Amino acid sequence: MKKIITIGREFGAGGSTIGRAVAKALGIAYYDRDLIIRTAAASTNLTPEEVRQWDERVPHEFGLSQSLFNFYAKPLSEQLWKAQVEAIRNMADRESCVIVGRNADYILREFDHCLRVFLHADPAWRLNHMLELRPDSTLEEVQAEMERSDKARAGYCKRFTGQYYGDLRNYDLCINVGKIGFEKAIQMVLDAAKDL
Repeated sequence: MKKIITIGREFGAGGSTIGRAVAKALGIAYYDRDLIIRTAAASTNLTPEEVRQWDERVPHEFGLSQSLFNFYAKPLSEQLWKAQVEAIRNMADRESCVIVGRNADYILREFDHCLRVFLHADPAWRLNHMLELRPDSTLEEVQAEMERSDKARAGYCKRFTGQYYGDLRNYDLCINVGKIGFEKAIQMVLDAAKDL
């Protein structure tokens, strides 16, 4: 039977690290930013550059200015959302996989064989983790990116799903990676995935 694991995450909480390790341990496919390229290829109206530009964020000009200048066309963010939904559902229909981000938990909410995981940690822990990964970045740069990324993900989630990003009611398993560490988090996901 197929196993689909979606991983929502706060910036710096180790979504990619844990997702890759889980996929490797289970011998299944792993998708995160690679999904962006697949999404662009699946949509004849979007270039890879446009997909990257709107990835997990709502554009500042969403709304009035978009509708004034392009009344009959859907905004790029809506085109991207539709393309991502189609790509994610196709992947989940086709194969067992781990999907990080892109609101896959919501998109696949009707799939019985899907484990929805959310990773979080204290902001100070996430900052330290990201500084270890990016030793050439300053604390201020990483903190600004963390705030910007978390805000963009929350806005994107609210806009397209109507849900609050990180709300535990939307997930089967929520893990504070800062408290339990990567190895235990990976094992928790693997243990929970056994019964899919």
